[in-house]
Amino acid sequence: MKVVFDRDTCIGMYQCVDEWGKFTKNMDEGKADLEGGERPDEDVEVYELEVPEGEEFEAEFAARVCPVDAIEVYDDGEQVV
Repeated sequence: MKVVFDRDTCIGMYQCVDEWGKFTKNMDEGKADLEGGERPDEDVEVYELEVPEGEEFEAEFAARVCPVDAIEVYDDGEQVV
């Protein structure tokens, strides 16, 4: 399972931070950060992270509470959130 986070879309409501510890507040930029996330394309602020074993529920819930749908969750290549 992996999380894809579009940081450009993020509006800094930080609901994801409350649901999953991999998201943190970046108060200087007014957006969340995905700790450990990798940026496959340096031209866009989209980060990907493999979800650690046992944290699938929290990752999915973080995606579900995002008010602007900046977080997507994929399992075996299929989008689940």
